[in-house]
Amino acid sequence: MEKAKTNTYLFEEMKISKAVLSLVIPTVISQIINVIYNIADTYFVARIGDPDQVAAVSVCMPLFIFLTGLANLFGIGGASLISRCLGSGRKDKASNVSAFCIWTAGGAALTYAIVMGLFSRSVLPSIGANEAILDYCRSYMFYTICLGAVPTVLNLLMAHLVRSEGYSAQASFGMILGGGLNIILDPILISVLGMQIRGAAVATLFSNTVSLIYFALLMCSKRGNTVLTADPKRYSVSDKIPSEVMLVGLPSAMMNITGVVSNIVFNRLMSSYCNEAIAGLGIAKKVDLFGFALATGMTQGVLPLLGYTYSAGMKERMKSAFRTALGYSLAAAVTISVILYTGSDVIVNAFIKDPLTVYYASMFQKLICIGGPAISVSMMIITTFQATGAKHTPFLLSLLRKGVLDIPLLFILDRCFGIEKALWATPLAEYLAMTAALIAFMPLRRKMKS
Repeated sequence: MEKAKTNTYLFEEMKISKAVLSLVIPTVISQIINVIYNIADTYFVARIGDPDQVAAVSVCMPLFIFLTGLANLFGIGGASLISRCLGSGRKDKASNVSAFCIWTAGGAALTYAIVMGLFSRSVLPSIGANEAILDYCRSYMFYTICLGAVPTVLNLLMAHLVRSEGYSAQASFGMILGGGLNIILDPILISVLGMQIRGAAVATLFSNTVSLIYFALLMCSKRGNTVLTADPKRYSVSDKIPSEVMLVGLPSAMMNITGVVSNIVFNRLMSSYCNEAIAGLGIAKKVDLFGFALATGMTQGVLPLLGYTYSAGMKERMKSAFRTALGYSLAAAVTISVILYTGSDVIVNAFIKDPLTVYYASMFQKLICIGGPAISVSMMIITTFQATGAKHTPFLLSLLRKGVLDIPLLFILDRCFGIEKALWATPLAEYLAMTAALIAFMPLRRKMKS
């Protein structure tokens, strides 16, 4: 029980800068490791020297990102509700929430895996897979989605739920364990054993399964000292649990799902040019995940603190936590964006030597990374709304970030200026979405002051 007391001290009394850092540093590290292992798939596949296999990973990426959306729907929604239940002393409801999230997310992931397995030959061409890469896509999707959907979703979900009680380091260790294992396995399976793209997929499946086992053992070891449980008897749809979880988690899920739609549209547009353009976009988006990982780590790390202090009526502490986390996040985002922009040629050449693929990837990376600072602001505001249990505003802001603005801008810029200017749609959409987020935040900011 000492651990629980320590977490109460973190939420209620610890110096705010120290509390924020203790929550966000492990989360940011785990997110960066997660990005590294995602990039490792593309990197080691690219070292084969076959743009078709790199393009296949890029085409499949939206389908895999959808799994992150499922995990965020129940994970961030559940973490927000659990932290607010703990702040108001409702531990029984917090346990019911955790059981609901685990079983519902697992069922949704299994359903998705079955549907993708049955309809892969129809789905893949519709998202940009041409004849040259179709078999590569089906091989990669079989292991990462058909077999890997459940462990991937539950692994990410458990990290959110464990973090909701303040166990940020333990949650991050589970993510780092899987990411590190993937990075080790990628070169062995892809190159040493000659499995190529299939090896990257098997490494992802195995590493996510190991992470899930770790979280299951962690939850068992803390039995009696945690509100988290997978006990089916605690599964409940009463007390507005489904709506509270899913409506609050929906904005984060929509960022992933609309990101999937956006990536599909981008891939289909690239496929009208060449596979090198698809491969270049895939590399650029994977590299840009570093900036997104920082923003995600900051927001997911601080969410339990914001939710707890809001529910406990500690408005001044909540305001201080928001201000501190936003400052850290924005500073880190600017730094990463500068590095990615100025070092684009060096970074891309580390992936692949094909001249045309390098040209596209470097150009796309420079454009995409410009939006990094805007992402950090938008996501911190969206997360703050989620921490308070708000539903409609974060949902609308999430749609603006991906889907509502970037897709129309993509087609307009492509038609007017061609492919080399079309990717300006991404940073333009991010800064427009940030402006909308700042305007929407004004009433909540006044509420935090009162």
